[in-house]
Formats: sequence, C-alpha cells, structure tokens
Amino acid sequence: MKLIVGLGNPGKKYEQTRHNTGFLVIDKVAEKLNTQFSQTKFHSFYTVVVYNNEQVMLLKPQTYMNLSGEAVSAAARFFKIKHEDILVIIDDLDLPVGKIRVRANGSAGGQKGLKSIIDHLSDSNIPRLRVGIGKNPLIDTVDYVLGKVEPENRDLYQQSIIEAADTAILFIKGGVKEAVDRNNGKNNGSNTPTIKPTSGG
Repeated sequence: MKLIVGLGNPGKKYEQTRHNTGFLVIDKVAEKLNTQFSQTKFHSFYTVVVYNNEQVMLLKPQTYMNLSGEAVSAAARFFKIKHEDILVIIDDLDLPVGKIRVRANGSAGGQKGLKSIIDHLSDSNIPRLRVGIGKNPLIDTVDYVLGKVEPENRDLYQQSIIEAADTAILFIKGGVKEAVDRNNGKNNGSNTPTIKPTSGG
C-alpha cells in the first residue's frame, strides 16, 4: 500500500495560498485517479483507490501544517505502511516557481510540516516531493507563504501542480526511483492503468 500526503492548512482563508501547495497537488492527484476525499479519520480527509493493482491512500491532514506528523503517523501505523512507501508533497521556498524536486530522504529543510512527520515517524528516510514557491526577501516569510502566487507566475505555478501530480502517480506505480527519474528528465511519462475507487472512496 502507498500513502500519498499533501500538506497544507485547513480552512477557507488558507485556500490557494502558497503554503497549501501540497493540498492543491493532492487534489489534482485525486482528480486524475477519479476519486474524492469522502472519508474522515486520522485527523484528515482521505480516500483509498486501487491503482496498478495496489491500494493507494491519499491523505489531507487537517491538523494544521506544524502538526502534520500526528495524522501521517496515525495512518501509517493503522495500515502498516512502510516509510519508503510514503510520499509527502510540500511547498518549498528554496525552489523557484515552476520547479519540483523529489528526494528519497534528508532533513526537513525548514519545512515544519515535513519536520513534524519526520519527528513522529522517527525517520528521515521519508520520500518527499517539493514544489517550488520561490521567495521574496522584501516580504516576511510567514506572510509570503500564507499569501497567494502573483498573477504573472500563476500559469507556471499551475503547470508545476500538474507536473507534481503526475510525478506522484509515477511514485505510486514505481516508487521513489521512478519519480526521481522523471524529475531528472529520464522518464517522460508512462501509460495509465485502470483505476478503481474502493467502496466509500
């Protein structure tokens, strides 16, 4: 079983903000997999689908970003999911808008949601998909991440959301290596197997 996690903050005032990039990507993944977040548990909205003959859980923690580890660790324990089969989708200030990056492990790099997950799982070997939001040295970091993408960057940003969703689906199919290969330009896509929502998904 794979677990794909999109990080963000719940509530209307945070919708479409840079810090909710993970939510936007996982919403796009759900759209591509023909499913909706119709179930609630683990302090989250979630859904389970069958993709490529494997169960996949899509998870949107509702704990607020800094407590995301509570939700992810609860779901991972309940379903006995290996840490290498978890993909965390996050925004990244250090990547320019339009860029994404996949890593199999490493530090949180200042991303508090990812840090919470690493702390709760006691493991830094958690695959992560970073989506660039850029930075503006003239704007306070908190204000910047809780703001919306500038109009002139929105097309590029939306393209990166789609690319990130496609990369997450490749992770579901082939694990972190396939996702990294795509990110490095070695894999330009794959065929899409039949997708079947499970009951209640």
